[in-house]
Amino acid sequence: MLHNVSMFYAGLLGLLFIALSLRVVRLRRSLKVGLGSGGHEALNRAMRAHGNFAEYVPLALLLLLLAEAGTALPAWGVHLLGLTLLLGRFLHGFLGVNRRPGYSFGRFWGTLLTWLVIAACGLMLVATSLGRWLIQA
Repeated sequence: MLHNVSMFYAGLLGLLFIALSLRVVRLRRSLKVGLGSGGHEALNRAMRAHGNFAEYVPLALLLLLLAEAGTALPAWGVHLLGLTLLLGRFLHGFLGVNRRPGYSFGRFWGTLLTWLVIAACGLMLVATSLGRWLIQA
């Protein structure tokens, strides 16, 4: 079975990851920093935005794929979760961490939206699994 909705958001998030990667590369080249941040705050923020994306998105995408494949969630629900994740990662990476350190609208809402997607998918998967186990027992 094809999981077109998850594939779509995985593709978009992959492109977003490349955009965050290119920001790090551009800053490294312009600041002449080969490894680490070289003490440059802007490069450190770009690296953390990229790293945070790499830390959260693989799990979120896996959960989204499993929710699409293994639950009764309709396609519009998978789209809603995928769009929420995409928006959250954009807010966090481009309007949050990359802009300034500390609290920001983008960082707060980006993190919250990402966590909501992970929590919603996690709860759906646990509930679905428990329901199937109880039916089999």
